[in-house]
Amino acid sequence: MTSRTAAADSGDVPANPVLRVAPAPPEVAAAHFGASLAFHADVSDVAAALAGEGDPGFVVLDSRSTASWDQGHVPGAVHLPTALIPEQAGRLLDPSVPVVTYCWGPGCNGATRAALALAELGYRVKEMLGGFEYWAREGFPFETWQGRERRAADPLTAPADAADCGC
Repeated sequence: MTSRTAAADSGDVPANPVLRVAPAPPEVAAAHFGASLAFHADVSDVAAALAGEGDPGFVVLDSRSTASWDQGHVPGAVHLPTALIPEQAGRLLDPSVPVVTYCWGPGCNGATRAALALAELGYRVKEMLGGFEYWAREGFPFETWQGRERRAADPLTAPADAADCGC
């Protein structure tokens, strides 16, 4: 393997596509990843906080349409489609309580748009990575218009026989 420094000094491009762009210096990486954690939470952490004793200290907001909400949503979540946030957030959310937004899944940026709309209104907000898709795929209970459901955890997204992934 060609080192980053040797490749840069010689003008050679590393054969490894991962290293064609050099990794950030540790202090820059630490700032980036620290900031990322200030903006994001994963479904396992949200589920663990909601399942714990007492108030988790945040509210979960589903920013999808009513039809999507009816297909399934995180128990206890507030339903507020992104387009309605400017006019309804003040009636449904306490500005002193952080909000965790979610939408369908990692291929959807609806939770990001909802988080932006809330931040612009002065709310402290995080986005739940994976959205409703990973909530269901990791085997957490969800509610539909028919009642509460739960699917077996997808072994590609969650450990089959452990309480958590250990990360």
